[in-house]
Amino acid sequence: MEKNLGDISVSEDELELEAEEAIAQAPGAPGGEPPKKTKRGTLPPGGGRTPRGATAAPGFFTRLRQFLHDTRAEMRRVSWPTAKEVQNTTIITLIAVVFFALYLFGVDRVWAFAIDHLRTWLGGT
Repeated sequence: MEKNLGDISVSEDELELEAEEAIAQAPGAPGGEPPKKTKRGTLPPGGGRTPRGATAAPGFFTRLRQFLHDTRAEMRRVSWPTAKEVQNTTIITLIAVVFFALYLFGVDRVWAFAIDHLRTWLGGT
């Protein structure tokens, strides 16, 4: 059985063959081969343990000293804002807080007024 697509005719046998070839050429898993499974209780290659004579992890004070050194080096890379920038953003923040406080106060008063009058209108006390 053939399908005519404009000037092109393709038989269904050719379509099935192309689909099988595409499946055969597709990779098994994205990102490469999955890791090999190991049986429970077996060690990975290399034994999974540090050999004797290997240096142990550094001590607490060595790690603390390294942390403080790294922290100081990182703080030097920070781009600190100027005093004027801090002042301007603080003023903008305070203005926004006051605005939203007044806005929410107004909305609260309107709802309180509406609910109070609705309660009175419905015959409540």
